[in-house]
Amino acid sequence: MTFSRRHFIKTGLATGIAAPFFHQAFANTSSALFDCGVASGDPTHDAVILWTHTARPVALEWQVAEDLNFARVVKQGRGNTVDASDCTFKVDVTGLNPGSVYYYRFIAGKEQSEPGRTKTLPQGNLHSLSIAVASCSNYPFGYFNAYHHIAADADIDYVVHLGDYIYEYGQDSWGDKEGQALNRRHLPAHEIVSLADYRMRHRQYKTDNGSRLMHAAHALIPTWDDHESANNPYMDGAQNHQSNEGSWAARRAASIQAYYEWMPLREPLQSADKANLWRHFNFGDLATLTTLETRHTGRSLQIDYAEHLKQLNTEQALRHFIETVLGDPSRTMISVAMEQFLQAQLSASVKQSKWRLIGNQIPIARTHVPKVNDLTLPAELAKNDAVAAHFAYFVALGKLDLPIYLDTWDGYPVAREKFYQLCQSANATDLIVLTGDSHAFWANQLFAGDGDAMGVELGTAGITSPGDFEVLGTGLATELDKRVANHNREIIWTDCQHRGYVKVILNSDSVKAQFIAVNTISSEHYRANLLREYRITKQGKSLSMTLV
Repeated sequence: MTFSRRHFIKTGLATGIAAPFFHQAFANTSSALFDCGVASGDPTHDAVILWTHTARPVALEWQVAEDLNFARVVKQGRGNTVDASDCTFKVDVTGLNPGSVYYYRFIAGKEQSEPGRTKTLPQGNLHSLSIAVASCSNYPFGYFNAYHHIAADADIDYVVHLGDYIYEYGQDSWGDKEGQALNRRHLPAHEIVSLADYRMRHRQYKTDNGSRLMHAAHALIPTWDDHESANNPYMDGAQNHQSNEGSWAARRAASIQAYYEWMPLREPLQSADKANLWRHFNFGDLATLTTLETRHTGRSLQIDYAEHLKQLNTEQALRHFIETVLGDPSRTMISVAMEQFLQAQLSASVKQSKWRLIGNQIPIARTHVPKVNDLTLPAELAKNDAVAAHFAYFVALGKLDLPIYLDTWDGYPVAREKFYQLCQSANATDLIVLTGDSHAFWANQLFAGDGDAMGVELGTAGITSPGDFEVLGTGLATELDKRVANHNREIIWTDCQHRGYVKVILNSDSVKAQFIAVNTISSEHYRANLLREYRITKQGKSLSMTLV
């Protein structure tokens, strides 16, 4: 099906997918005051966060209704947008009914926002649940067409966003060539560091039409990854934070404050640390979702291949690197408090729910690079020094059978085993791990170090961020995808050449994982197609995944 996002936001969709809501919602609504639309998120069984932004400080009122015409208003109130919170506004609307759809809007004087549609979490017996899984929306690389497609799907109950909602880079960095061609260059022009910078960047991302539509259509369950602050952070710093950019603690605090201001996210208690962004969601008796925090509260410094690769020229040196450097038991991924929370929630989930979802930012399956030294770059790409160096890097890793990334769980193998042991202690060996970060689709089966099955991993491609193999050309990228899957026991299938999202459809008997791709992000006119679909079933305390 072909979509035009400009047409969609003005006149609604064709029949069959959310048309009634969007036709009425956007046909006659245009407000310069509510310049970034509306959003909802962090649903509970009886509450939801509503969000908006205004172009200047105003007094406003909000309404929640059972119908799109707002004839049956069930909740309403007043508030103000102020400069201290960057003119963002959030309200935690309580006293709602479980598993119910509501419509909401904001009004300031004669101006009115477009309406939004949201949904509380269900309670009790639940037969089906549909979740969209998204990650990695880099504004300069292209239009957020996958967000638009999510908005268009009325079957989706909730959207789980696994991070890299924004990127911190400036106009002198990754993606700016594409941004210039599309007139989508990052604002501010420099790499974002201050609170004002992060606020401006969030505001820019919220102006994308696909983003506005997705937020208006579905409740969001968000968590961050690295680029909401800076590339590859850990507890005490980040790869993309240098000493001339001030203190890391101040930069991280600014990024977290802006994230809470600009996302439909429930504020923690005053005594709580906002960095502790782990949550648990119950979808009736059908499923639970626990989101992890793997960046700011428990992660040790990443190991850098650049400091080790040249020395790995003997079997002894390689073994020492794997066992002692990578295998250092003191290196952690998640905090003790996060572990305790996870264990308690999983133990309760096993007793109450059929399926256990984990919202995980970074790939967890073992992903080693296969031998690729028999492959050669196309002549035109071999002339590009950066591409040639990128390929040589893969060749070097493949010769040593090393993990492709060390920022993922592969760089923390002891922490991964501890995570699996924690899950085993809760009798949760049937995990459905939802993963972002890698800009590639993944269908993986997971095993602990002792070989015991731990569940499956569903990885989503980027909304716009490109896969690492793409720069090598279509033929080579396709071959590398195949070799990575063939080389690694845990990987059933991977694809790094498409942009899109994963739709997860759960019922009592099975789970469908649909990998949905858009054919372009350089135009507002696009096609979406089902790239691949898997069926997940439960066999005892483990899961199996088969291609549909």
